[in-house]
Order: sequence, then structure tokens, then C-alpha cells
Amino acid sequence: MVRFSRSSAHRLLYALCSSTTTVSPSPTGSLIGGTFHLRHFSAGNVARAKAASVNKEPWWVESMEMIRNIGISAHIDSGKTTLTERVLFYTGRIHEIHEVRGKDGVGAKMDSMALEREKGITIQSAATHCTWKDYKINIIDTPGHVDFTIEVERALRVLDGAILVFCSVGGVQSQSITVDRQMRRYEVPRLAFINKLDRMGADPWKVINQARSKLRHHNAAVQVPIGLEDDFKGLVDLVKLKAYYFHGSNGEKIVIEEVPSDMETLVSEKRRELIETVSEVDDILAEAFLSDEPISDADLEGAIRRATIAQKFIPVFMGSAFKNKGVQSLLDGVLGYLPCPIEVSNNALDQSKNEEKIELTGSPDGPLVALAFKLEENKFGQLSYLRIYEGVIRKGDFVINVNSGKKTKISRLGRMHSNELQEIQEAHAGEIIAVFGVDCASGDTFTDGSVKYTMTSMNVPEPVMSLAVQPVSKDSGGQFSKALNRFQREDPTFRVGLDPESGQTIISGMGELHLDIYVERIKREYKVDATVGKPRVNFRETVTQRAEFDYLHKKQSGGQGQYGRVIGYIEPLPAESGTKFEFENMLVGQAVPSNFIPAIEKGFREAANSGALIGHPVENLRVVLTDGAAHAVDSSELAFKMASIYAFRQCYTASRPVILEPVMLVELKVPTEFQGAVAGDLNKRKGLIVGNDQDGDDSVLTAHVPLNNMFGYSTALRSMTQGKGEFTMEYKQHAPVSHDVQIQLINAYKGTQAAE
Repeated sequence: MVRFSRSSAHRLLYALCSSTTTVSPSPTGSLIGGTFHLRHFSAGNVARAKAASVNKEPWWVESMEMIRNIGISAHIDSGKTTLTERVLFYTGRIHEIHEVRGKDGVGAKMDSMALEREKGITIQSAATHCTWKDYKINIIDTPGHVDFTIEVERALRVLDGAILVFCSVGGVQSQSITVDRQMRRYEVPRLAFINKLDRMGADPWKVINQARSKLRHHNAAVQVPIGLEDDFKGLVDLVKLKAYYFHGSNGEKIVIEEVPSDMETLVSEKRRELIETVSEVDDILAEAFLSDEPISDADLEGAIRRATIAQKFIPVFMGSAFKNKGVQSLLDGVLGYLPCPIEVSNNALDQSKNEEKIELTGSPDGPLVALAFKLEENKFGQLSYLRIYEGVIRKGDFVINVNSGKKTKISRLGRMHSNELQEIQEAHAGEIIAVFGVDCASGDTFTDGSVKYTMTSMNVPEPVMSLAVQPVSKDSGGQFSKALNRFQREDPTFRVGLDPESGQTIISGMGELHLDIYVERIKREYKVDATVGKPRVNFRETVTQRAEFDYLHKKQSGGQGQYGRVIGYIEPLPAESGTKFEFENMLVGQAVPSNFIPAIEKGFREAANSGALIGHPVENLRVVLTDGAAHAVDSSELAFKMASIYAFRQCYTASRPVILEPVMLVELKVPTEFQGAVAGDLNKRKGLIVGNDQDGDDSVLTAHVPLNNMFGYSTALRSMTQGKGEFTMEYKQHAPVSHDVQIQLINAYKGTQAAE
């Protein structure tokens, strides 16, 4: 037996393909620095080896086919964490099972926070990996809420497939709909798992029909339960037509038998339904089905895999994670039906070519491209989770952060298992790993420097809501700033600033819930009690017409004076302009020396930070300098900067300024009987309803509503719809406020100024 490095294995492979010896991979199926057996081959084998060398199947394909990156998502309390616990147990990652609300005081493995174990819920998303039948499975818990748009997007971004868990009693619930909508948006192929078949009132067929009607799933069961509720004993596999029973204290002994005779008619009926459903979306199976040919297990399995990866079909598995039944079959389904990293197309944006889309090959041979999708502070220091899309990363390599341009050395590489770390030397495309001591933010892309790709667009949505926060005690200021710095790095939609007038710390984010969660986390994780001010909306101001300015700033008080004169005009930028502020120097001659021009621009930029109406920044503004005057002795940068600030204030009122407010795109899903009440309430909030669709028994309303009128809306919606309505809200644009609102806002601003 001989051991080779990758490069020598490469050379040897090509050399041996043209000789009478060949290389067979080690049982691990990986050619990465593996152990190889040299063996003399017959003439037939040599011919096959030569044929393979002509097709040049790359060395990494086999190891990539053995990887699955999956997420487990569901409505609250459908059993996600319990299911993950069983998956880890059967794959040998943990050696004993602990329940979520652990009576034994240990708690489930994936709930590593003390608070999670205490409450029996999952708060943070966690990542782990395991091995099942020589396949590597990376499992990520995906967060489920829309306020954390960026987090959800990035978690789904790094997955190749997902398991959607339903409760056999509760069926399709509101959060199942939200999660499914997100998976559809990010084109994630998925399996469904109907859990809790041991509960009273379990009805898997009702859940399958609900998924068809409410989620528009094209699905069919690939298993039939043997008994339900207390009589739930095992499952019949409709593809292989065998019955599976799970014996042993933890269901680890699988007994395979023939289908029970009393179930044969139900099984053949459900198998026919499965074949019919799949053949509607798979041409190869449809041909065999229509010509009445017998359909083998392999044909059916291949068709289900093709249709699932193409997102045309969702196979439905069943079981009870708590009673340890059906989890192993689900794992087989993950291997059999969900895609490996090279079966999913991933696009990068080339920053050197104005964010042009580039399809990545997913090969370890290409340049390194990796995305930091999650940051965590734990006992090891700052940990960044990376999904490698292309290339190889090794311990000791230098990588470049495309977003910040910084070059960093990878000192430690590891795989995470909830909150434990296992160190590794290298990892290649398709894998999910953790790196240490790398200074980055969530969503940063790393490359080896040969390309300038980013995995997500650099455009982060602007925050729409602000809160003033300050620590209750003066002593906890250090911890307070530490918390805010960490949260800013983890979440690009969370911003921190200082109010220049009141000196308070202002945090901004994507909504009420978003900011509430962070205030709660400051309290829990950093033990800092903070007082929170009233939520504030981020208004903007803009000009609507051209206004001239001509201002002379002159000051003489002994010693060197100040002298600067600026002449020109301000005007609104065209609507399609991508910039928010533009300065143009149209001076002819040397009336103002060129070294003072930057100071003039700086003065106008500073003045535009605070408009005269309500003190908010002025946007969509173009400043044009046409003339001016300077003094040989008294002119200075400061003098021209002051002249610009006063010139802006002088002409601002003449430009007929207006206030802009953030308008949100609100999507509501409410039962049809409450549609009238909800639409009336939206009109009261000055909302404009732009769409009204029917989805089963629900009405889906789309509206544009000013954010200022949306405070406390979730409570109002619950009371109007008996808790059945749900809504999502995202920023659309800033739009001018009506005249009466503008007068109200200006008066309120003047009132606060006078009080101060």
C-alpha cells in the first residue's frame, strides 16, 4: 500500500491510465491525499481506464458526490431539534439521546445556549456535520424570520437542499408557509418529513393534501405508516416495497420484512399514485408508465431524484423522531434524492465587471471562492463559518476579503459540531467549515486574490427604523460598546450611530422585532440593562426646484481674518440617478484657487447632513459651483467651508424642500372573512393597496404603507383576524409625505428644538 500527496496522485493517475497499472481509490471514495492500491489489470480494464482518461472525469467528482449540505426548517414545535438529535445519534456523532426540555438537565445537543435549554426552544442557528453510509452531511439550522432577511438569505444561500418538517396533527401552519416561501425564493430542492405519527389525531394523508392546497406542493408519499398513534410500528417503503421496523431501546436495529398482507392493497394504490405523480414531471418515467412496462426500484428512484433536484416534485417521508422511528429512512432519502454541491448552480458577481453574474464550476481545481455566512463569538474567539464554492483552502494559506480588501492568514481550520470544534488541515469546494481569527463581517467573500468575485451583492438594504438606547449604569459602557460592535459585524442591516444633538446612541435596523431582539441580546449575553427610547423613523429631505446661492463669508477680528465667497445653484438630481449627492465645479478661471474646491464640497456635504425642515439628511441633491472670490491673505479652507454651509442654508428654503418618508411593501395573508376589516385599516394608515389575490381560503393583499403608520401593527392585525393573519414588511422606497404630515413634522421638530 502506497501513500501519495494530491499532486503526485494526479500525475500518477494520468500516467497509469496509459500503462498496464491503474489506481483504485481507498474505500473512503476520496482521492484527496488518500491511500491507493496498485494492482495489475487485465487488457479489458486497461481499455476502460484509457476510455476514462479520454473523458477525463476530474479527480474530485467522486468526493463531491459524497457531500450533502442540508437545512432543517419547520413551524415552531414540529420537532426540528429532536429530529436533528436523532440524526446525530444514528450517524454516531453523539452516543446518547437527550430530549429538548431535558429532564436530565443536559438538553439537546444543538441547543447549546443555556437559555435555549431552559426554555426548550432554538434561538441561534447552529451548524454540525455527520457521516451516514460514507457520505458527509453538513446540517444547518436555518433562522425563520423575515426581519432577519439577510441572515435567512445567507443561511439558505449556502444550502443545497432542505428538509421541511410538518407535525402530523398540526399540519401546514403559518411558519411552514413562510419557510416554504423562502425556500422557493432561493430555489432550494426539498424533502418533506411528517413527524409525530405517534400522537393522538395523527393523519399524514391530511397533511399531504394540505401541502398540495396551501403550499402548491407537487408531492406524494414515498412511505406508508404501519399503524398510527399508539399502534405506530414501522413504515413500508413504496420504492423498494419492503416493511421496515425499528427495534432496540433507541430504534437503532432495523428489521426489514415483507409488506404485511393486510396492507397490500393500500400499498399498491399509494405506489401507483407515487408513480403517476412523478411521471407527470419526468419524461423518462412517463414513457415507461404509459407503455405499461414494469417499473423497477432503480427506475423509480432515479426519476424521484431527477424531479426533486429540478424542484418539480417533493417526496414525503414519515416517522416519529421522539419515538425513534423513520429517521434512518429519511437519511437514506437525503442521500438518494437531494443534490450534491456540483448538481446545484451557484452564481458569483464579478466586482471588476460591474457585478456581472458568473456561474461557478464548483470544482476544487478553480480559484478559491468562499462565503462567510455566519459569525459567532464563543470560548474559542471569533469564529466565521465559511461555505467553500470553488477551490481549496488549507491551514496557513493567505486569503483576501473581497469586501474589505484585507489579506489574512488562515491560522486554524475546523468543523463545528454545535459548540464543539474539530480541527482539520484543509477543505475543498462544497464543504462548510469554521475559521478562527479572521476579521470579517457576515456576507463577506474570500478569494485567493486571482479573482474579484462576491457571492452576494454588496447592496445592503438601508435601515428603516431607529431607537435611542443607553446603558442604565455608567460602569457598563465598555460591555455595551463591545456588544454593539459585535452585532454590527454579524449583521450588516444593523447600524449604530450617535445623535449629535442629544449625544445618545442610536441603533437602526429593519423593523421593531429586529431591534427588540438586539436589545434583549445585549441584556442576556452582556448583562447590560439598557433603557430604550421611542422608535424613530428615518425621514429624509430633498429639494424640488433649482435655487441660486451667492454668499460671502467675511470675518475680521484682529490677526488673520476669514474670507470666502461662493456663487452657484442647487437643484434636484434626476429620479433615475444612482447617487444621493453630486457636486460639480463649473468655475472658469482662478476666481477661487483649486486647492479650496475640496473644502467647498466638504462644506456642502456637511450642510446636507441636516436639512432645515426637520434636521434629517438631504438626498438627491446636486450642487453646482459657478463662481466665487478669494482674498490673497484671509482666504483659507475653513473660510470656504463655512461659506458653503451658510450658502446652503441661505438658498435651501427657496428650493421648496419636501420631507421623504420610508414606504414599506407590506404583504398580508388573512382569511377571506377578515379581508374587509384589514383593507379598511390599511386605508386608515394611508396605505395604497396594489394587489389582491386569492390563495385557497386566504386573501393575499399587497400594499404600500408609510412606516410611520405601521408601529404596533402586528398586535392590531392579530386582534382584527383572531390571530390568524400574518404579514411581512420590507423597505420599498422613500416618498414625499403629504402636506399636512409635513406641517405636523416641522412643528414637532420646532417644539423639540425650542424645549432644548
